Order: sequence, then structure tokens, then C-alpha cells
Amino acid sequence: MQIVKTIITVLFLIDCVVLTFVILMQEGKSAGLGSIAGGAESYWGKNKGRSMEGALVKITKILAVVFFVAALVLDLKWFN
Repeated sequence: MQIVKTIITVLFLIDCVVLTFVILMQEGKSAGLGSIAGGAESYWGKNKGRSMEGALVKITKILAVVFFVAALVLDLKWFN
């Protein structure tokens, strides 16, 4: 059981580092001066799910779920 706990702990630590990196790669959500000229309705605004930003959002969601599941599993009383 100790080997499984070690593997999940290593996965948890790797997930923490990668999640931090992916969050820092994302752009800010403020529109800035682009909203004045209608920049939100541009090609990149309409196809955000297919862009790099959309991929980063999906990866963030997946990594967050892995983070919470690993944290809950490591906190189980029978697992310690």
C-alpha cells in the first residue's frame, strides 16, 4: 500500500507544478482597449475553443480534477 501512496503523491506533485505552469500561461480575461473597437467579435473571439487559449482552459479543468481527486485519495483514513 505504501507504493501506491508514493505513486499518487508523485502524481500529485507533478500535477501541482504543471497546473501552476498552465495557469500562468493563460492570458488575462480583461478586454482592455480591444473591446472599444469590437475586438471581442473577431475570428479569435468566436473560435476560442479551437485556439491555444481554449486548449489551456480545457487542460486546466482536467488538471484541477486530478488535483482534487489525488488530494482526497491521499487524505483517506484507510490509506494512511
